[in-house]
Amino acid sequence: MSIYTVFLLAGQSAATLLGRLYFVKGGNSKWMATLVQLAGFPVLIPFYLISTTSKPSTNDSQIKSPSVTTLALIYVSIGLLVAAGCYLYTIGLQYLPVSTYTLICASQLAFNSVFSFFLNAQKFTPFIINSLVLLTISSILLVFNNESSDGTSGVSKAKYAIGFTCTVAAAAGFGLVLPLTQFCFNKVIRRQTFKAVLDMIIYQQIVATSVIVVGLFASGDWKGLTREMDGYKMGKVSYVMNLVGTAISWQVCTIGCVGLIFDVSSLFSNAIGVLGLPIVPVLAVFVFNDKMGGVKAISMVLAIWGFISYAYHHYLDDRNCKDEKRNADEVSKAPMLES
Repeated sequence: MSIYTVFLLAGQSAATLLGRLYFVKGGNSKWMATLVQLAGFPVLIPFYLISTTSKPSTNDSQIKSPSVTTLALIYVSIGLLVAAGCYLYTIGLQYLPVSTYTLICASQLAFNSVFSFFLNAQKFTPFIINSLVLLTISSILLVFNNESSDGTSGVSKAKYAIGFTCTVAAAAGFGLVLPLTQFCFNKVIRRQTFKAVLDMIIYQQIVATSVIVVGLFASGDWKGLTREMDGYKMGKVSYVMNLVGTAISWQVCTIGCVGLIFDVSSLFSNAIGVLGLPIVPVLAVFVFNDKMGGVKAISMVLAIWGFISYAYHHYLDDRNCKDEKRNADEVSKAPMLES
């Protein structure tokens, strides 16, 4: 679980900063910026080939595999959601400062909790409710944040509003994707293998990548990519390195995200993503000269407080499970001792 956590935090932070750098230094194609979030999945193929050579456990071999049609429906549905969410996130990243964008993304945990309640019977404890309230207030505060204080040049209030709305919509979409992924693992796929995780990543990203490629050519954006590369402020090599680095970083993040869903739950996976909140905004202050105004600082504190509240709930839940398991073991051993 610790490896998945590191992958998620490091990949998310690097990908977000590189994605913003693409727009700051002259990149303009939303479709290309979205494509690199998804198109890096071929780097996972070697891991996939290794996973197919390992023998399944006895429990996994006894589980009946779902039909090809069922699996195709799952991968296509989630892939379409991922494609839409990535495109909306790209619009938000283009029009918003990194710090503001990242804080709004924290609302994904709130959406995740609601969908987890309906799909995976996630219980609402006082700590989770407190977390949801704090994260909601954190995002609402950013509505009243003056975009001119963020140092985002060339972005009008209308574009700021579009970026804010798209980021919230994307957060809601991914708030649905993660519980839906967990539901599919628990109720349909039911295989506790690394191969199942890679299947979920690779096939849904093949679908999502195909959708974005169609959008890239249908919109005509592909015609301007050569001109965009020539005009990139850091040079052609840096342009290519930015896109490649972004693609790899998102794949590292994806492995960590789906791996945590597989090991723990979708809500925990999303909460770990929120843990990266203090990382990106602080780095953005140095990399992009984002200003940390009073409203934004309060929003960050509330978001971190919301995560701590959820993390404490998970700690208590984990401790209770261990206590129940220990008590059950003691009860099962009692008859043996008496005999």
